[in-house]
Amino acid sequence: QVQLVESGGGLVQAGGSLIISCNASGFDFSIYTMGWFRQTPGKEREFVASINWIQSAANYGDSVKGRFSISRDNAKNTVYLQMNSLKPEDTAVYFCGRYIKPFTAIREPRTANDFGSWGQGTQVTVSS
Repeated sequence: QVQLVESGGGLVQAGGSLIISCNASGFDFSIYTMGWFRQTPGKEREFVASINWIQSAANYGDSVKGRFSISRDNAKNTVYLQMNSLKPEDTAVYFCGRYIKPFTAIREPRTANDFGSWGQGTQVTVSS
């Protein structure tokens, strides 16, 4: 079955960097746009970044533009999120999601409703 497993979260000081990963299985990873979202208690899941299935074009949420970078390795069925210049407000559980339709590229940030097959999430905590 479709499975997404996030890893790499942890505690980091403000200004630091962290890379988190999402390993996919149970489907043809190469034909799906993938996304990263984050969520804090009591708030909706927030779009962070997405990477298209073709040409790996990326989209970013306004709050992370210029600091975060998304990439994918189709040979490893893995999508990465490189997070630089981290701020305390980046503290959240980060989730990996698969776009609802294959062979579909997106050109702008989307809501969590456009993604599914969520992993269990990985906690990122940024201390001030």
